[in-house]
Amino acid sequence: MIAAENPFAGDADRAQIWEMLVRRDITAFVARDWSMVADDFDEQRFLGIHAHNSANPDVWNAAFPALSVYRDEWLRQAAETASTEFAEPLADGILRATRLTEIDITGDVAVARKKFDGTIRRADGRDDVLNWQTLYFCRKAGDQWKITGFIGYMKYR
Repeated sequence: MIAAENPFAGDADRAQIWEMLVRRDITAFVARDWSMVADDFDEQRFLGIHAHNSANPDVWNAAFPALSVYRDEWLRQAAETASTEFAEPLADGILRATRLTEIDITGDVAVARKKFDGTIRRADGRDDVLNWQTLYFCRKAGDQWKITGFIGYMKYR
């Protein structure tokens, strides 16, 4: 597990969502291990919207109409990222660039705002720039929060 302080330690629901969307997601992505996050999704309700780094919803589309489509893209991106040599531990760099400080909960529904804003130094001296945001939609199923969908790759700053 990557070291990071959960900003919601005093709030069980928000803490669980943060662990799912930050620590577990980053750890799984770096390990290229979808099985670590597979149970975090509500497969039947899932829908992923790709915003194409635009603030204009007219260009957004339902690029991930099923969880399997998103899983395949997530794995592709994880493999592509793993093929890059970084000058620092990748998980540390992603975590440093990640902010999840706003989670609205109404009953058993949550909206979490995850922002990526930073750089990760490559071994060749260049920087990978992380600059987008994602709105995650979650539902509580029993005692576990699950991702039902997102609007991702939205313009940030």
